[in-house]
Amino acid sequence: MKIHIKKDDTVKVLAGNGKGETGRVLSVDAVKYRARVEGVKMVKKHDKPSAENPDGGIVEMEGSVHVSNLMIVDAAGTASRIKRGKNDKGNSIRVSVKTGEEIK
Repeated sequence: MKIHIKKDDTVKVLAGNGKGETGRVLSVDAVKYRARVEGVKMVKKHDKPSAENPDGGIVEMEGSVHVSNLMIVDAAGTASRIKRGKNDKGNSIRVSVKTGEEIK
């Protein structure tokens, strides 16, 4: 199954505790169909002391969200599904269904 979002896309959360929030995609796990979105589903992680963090402690970071609960936000700021299209060179591009604009 192909994933409709990529790293650095702006997405809107459709379901869960972060419903309605928008953020930038930090990473995508294509095997588990999950993505980390900036500022959404914050979780606490207990870190042991290391060379980078000599004190250790509790670190707050983004948890992962299933990609079915995310929708791409186009340049106009509206959440939309995407479809595949072709540009003038014949390459495949992602196009917003609502506005018809290319998603970069």
